[in-house]
Amino acid sequence: MSVQRSWVIGAADCYNKNNVGLLIRKTACTLKPDVIISVDGDIIKIRSESTFKNHDTIFKLNEEFDEVTADGRKTKTTVTLDDGVLVQHQKWNGKESKINREAKDDQMVTTCIIGDIKAVRIFTKKN
Repeated sequence: MSVQRSWVIGAADCYNKNNVGLLIRKTACTLKPDVIISVDGDIIKIRSESTFKNHDTIFKLNEEFDEVTADGRKTKTTVTLDDGVLVQHQKWNGKESKINREAKDDQMVTTCIIGDIKAVRIFTKKN
């Protein structure tokens, strides 16, 4: 899996049109998290580390699991690997979101989509 490594944030367009509360949205836009993606057998772990909060998502591909997101949402989540892209599908309270993580050269492009709203964060490979 080509996204398996440590990444640091490089650029982002923020979640300005999102249905996220103002305080959380402003905080999210200022965070500069490191993201570490690791694999141990069939278990994948995505760890986000920042000065504000650390968060782990641990899962097996193609298996639905209960996730508590970094912003506190309780979702039913399934993660798949589609043509080298790690695709995270989240469902909660009649809503859905999708997070795509794709490695391109020394970058990981993370695209978060909720309805017709899209936010992109570009991470660079950490040495």
